[in-house]
Amino acid sequence: MTNFKIFDIRLSRENAEEEPPSKENLALVTPGCVVSSDPGFMRGHGTWIDENEKICASVAGTVERINKLYSVRPQRSRYNGEVGDVVVGRIVEVQHKRWLVDVNARLNAVLLLSAVNLPGGELRRKTEEDELMMRHHLEVGDLISAEVQSVYSDGTLSLHTRSLKYGKLSQGQLVKVPSYLIQRTKTHFHNIVSGVQLILSNNGYIWISPISGEGVETGGFVQNLEYISTSDRENIARLRNCILGLTAHNKQLNDTVVLYAYHASVVHEPKELLKPEIRKEVVDTVMQRIEFEGQ
Repeated sequence: MTNFKIFDIRLSRENAEEEPPSKENLALVTPGCVVSSDPGFMRGHGTWIDENEKICASVAGTVERINKLYSVRPQRSRYNGEVGDVVVGRIVEVQHKRWLVDVNARLNAVLLLSAVNLPGGELRRKTEEDELMMRHHLEVGDLISAEVQSVYSDGTLSLHTRSLKYGKLSQGQLVKVPSYLIQRTKTHFHNIVSGVQLILSNNGYIWISPISGEGVETGGFVQNLEYISTSDRENIARLRNCILGLTAHNKQLNDTVVLYAYHASVVHEPKELLKPEIRKEVVDTVMQRIEFEGQ
């Protein structure tokens, strides 16, 4: 008979900090580190209480304290949506009166049939005929832009596309970045350069596309299949590579930073922006300009 050895792989905390690290030390902790031994504090997200009634970290990240509450924010995490967020997602399943959408969260988001615009923006009660036409409107694999309408108790996001600026996305380039790099702003739809639109969604899915004819908002049901000029294609590729360069250096993304990176990159060909040394040069130029302008 084969003998199996049992190993105890529980985290050892004999050498862990008995007090939370100071702000000067950036309060960086790893799983098992003691965040606080004071029984007067409460535990928040990313923490747990051990057998000695001490608050310990359950994830690697930075300690945050709000009054009597300790929590640990992980360095990298899935997108946690909030009401009003603008998201870009991909349809992964069509169900009864709803679509399931991948939005880079722990759970797939839900887009109800009653929460979408009908072709032409018509507002009326949805019928059985509309339910039969669901796959005609949105099918598996389609990309959409939407807004978070509500958050269910289990964390599932409920989306809507009632505004004509939301809906199915057609021609363009999808860039995936960590959601924490997207800066929250009042608007997430930007015309960075002539002929190109940028959607900096809160969930980290960035959509770069040519601007539809005359800026008409159709709710995504009228697909833009027009020919994309060579200059627009080059601008889309340049913006995509600029965003990847900023992401590689862990820089916050907003329309101003992306615009500065675009201007700093025009002396190079778009394909050259994939080289690490060129990326660093562009990012350094952007940071210097931001520091000079005091933003």
